[in-house]
Amino acid sequence: MPGRLTGKVAVVTGGAGGIGRETARRFAEEGASVCVVDLADELGQEAASEIDGLYVHADVTDPDAVQRMYRETAERFGGIDVLFNNAGISPPDDDSILDTDLDAWQRVQDVNLKSVYLCCKHGIPHLLERGGGSIINTASFVAVMGAATSQISYTASKGGVLALSRELGVEFARQGIRVNALCPGPVNTPLLQEIFAKDHEQAERRLVHLPMGRFAEATEIAGAVLFLASDDSSYVNASTFLVDGGLSGAYVTPE
Repeated sequence: MPGRLTGKVAVVTGGAGGIGRETARRFAEEGASVCVVDLADELGQEAASEIDGLYVHADVTDPDAVQRMYRETAERFGGIDVLFNNAGISPPDDDSILDTDLDAWQRVQDVNLKSVYLCCKHGIPHLLERGGGSIINTASFVAVMGAATSQISYTASKGGVLALSRELGVEFARQGIRVNALCPGPVNTPLLQEIFAKDHEQAERRLVHLPMGRFAEATEIAGAVLFLASDDSSYVNASTFLVDGGLSGAYVTPE
């Protein structure tokens, strides 16, 4: 029985770990050829090797590097059908607007928002060559509600990803390209573990808003990405696709 992505080619940025790596695995399990893109070469090569995919070292804030990663993918696999623009950062110096300096602000904007602009700008022509495709851009639940712990540039960047995704979904719908913004709640990834290991109080403040009483696992988010990448979601476009365990529907949950 063919998989949901049999014959498709996908590019996953931030694919060396966390949501990106789990998604690359799910894509491959469903029949896709996958290019894993990251700056962490050892982990990225490991992730690509385990799914018989391609690893490309690329800085997704650099337009030349973005064009090269797509070119190498298309040369290896014959084209591109799915873009999962997932690379992002949430550094500790991105805090309250009163404490976040301009350099920290700009670094987050470049990695989280500029990269999505570049990956869509240079990736869409490849999808058009195939007659369409699916783009999933990683935003966040903080794109639709305020964060319990301030991370001003991160929140603003994810709001930008959400708006950009809507506009592209509308613009390219009749050319067979669907664009959706994935908005996860807090996910149990190495990034979140590192943040919360330093501040248990911050972790508890987030958990109180989660109806399910736990963070998501990366595999659960990968399942949502697979849905958006596949024809199962053929009429889902320009959406704010929340996968947050009910967080955005809650006030404060009972103990």
